[in-house]
Amino acid sequence: MDVFTRTFLPAAAEAGVAIPTASRHLPIFQRCVEADESAVLVTRCTRPDAPASGDFLLLLTNRRLVVTRETRVLHRLGLHLNATLRQLAHVAWSTDLRDGTMELSATAVDGVRERFQMRMAQPDRVWALDALLKHVFTERRRNVSLAA
Repeated sequence: MDVFTRTFLPAAAEAGVAIPTASRHLPIFQRCVEADESAVLVTRCTRPDAPASGDFLLLLTNRRLVVTRETRVLHRLGLHLNATLRQLAHVAWSTDLRDGTMELSATAVDGVRERFQMRMAQPDRVWALDALLKHVFTERRRNVSLAA
């Protein structure tokens, strides 16, 4: 079993994503990431600028951000965003502790600003997610640029 497959379902379970839901999205994610990448975060999210556009599942690895979409009526799955972290610009996130949400936004290589809102079941998970995003988007990029 490869690294991605071994880390995907535990990351989804940690975020409270139902295993059947994660398993339905898994083939799309597998086409987008390398087998040696580990899933850092798998979580449900919504798009605050398009609330009726369906349900989204966000996957973050140390190299890539992939978001899939499931339509509400027919439950069709599709790829919404597939970008390496280097292809993302102006990455920012903000937390709202009152309702346990975090919004992640980034500009994709095509110039489109993407916004995703993640709701945490437990408010203390917001701080863990904040630390995780800081590690992936800030500290890791700094280490990569120092090594180059």
